[in-house]
Amino acid sequence: MLDLLHISIADQCLYSFAAGELCLRLPVSTALNGPGEQQGSGCTPRGRHQVRARIGAGLPEAAVLVGRRWTGEIWSPALAAQHPQRDWILTRILWLSGCEPGRNRLGTVDTFRRYIYLHGTPDSEPMGEARSHGCIRLRNADLLALFEQVPLHCPVIIDEAPQPQWRLAALD
Repeated sequence: MLDLLHISIADQCLYSFAAGELCLRLPVSTALNGPGEQQGSGCTPRGRHQVRARIGAGLPEAAVLVGRRWTGEIWSPALAAQHPQRDWILTRILWLSGCEPGRNRLGTVDTFRRYIYLHGTPDSEPMGEARSHGCIRLRNADLLALFEQVPLHCPVIIDEAPQPQWRLAALD
């Protein structure tokens, strides 16, 4: 099991750790609007978070989720052509909750109430580029592998550092 996720906005990468050791580096896509915590900003929130909910276990790869529920659809180019305005949330959701009152928790900066997720996206979407509406997008296959290793309440750090610059001890 993983015990920490670090998302670098600068690198557009997710780094995962187990027992203090880096075990996985995955390309992601954070917000096109950049970092920020304000509700309605379309920005990716920074700071310390935790995985508050794990949604979609057992669903097929590329399952379409709307309102955190499976629609019964599987993403395809034909489905995308029918719904060109959808912001696709696919496969699984790791729903984040901020841990820092006033920064990313409570009031108008609440990550959980902003519905900020790690979620799958169509494989046709580029990774390593800021393009989301605030969430952290991953390739579906990457999210499937990650989902099985991320426990509920797993710490998640989101920052602008180009690489993880700290150790697990820094979280104590």
